[in-house]
Amino acid sequence: MGFTRWGYYFEGPYHNPDSLDEKAGVYVIFCESESGNILDVGESDNVKYRVNNHDRSDCWSRHCSYSIGYSATYIINENERRELESKIRQVENVACGER
Repeated sequence: MGFTRWGYYFEGPYHNPDSLDEKAGVYVIFCESESGNILDVGESDNVKYRVNNHDRSDCWSRHCSYSIGYSATYIINENERRELESKIRQVENVACGER
């Protein structure tokens, strides 16, 4: 299971954030509705920990009455992660958080 978008391969979306790896990468949180709205995007040196302990998870629930999907691409280089996060925020209408 996975998809390619924004020039990268993303694993998921999973229904449980515990399916994410404890690796550095970029995560994308989706509302699994017909429109597939992007709820949030971010980067972390530990994607699984960050998503499971995210300060904006309440915002995800407010903007999605369907299931929430969790996806990630794993990238070691911090600058590359930040560039990808910024790119996604520029081209998508992300409901939660600003960078």
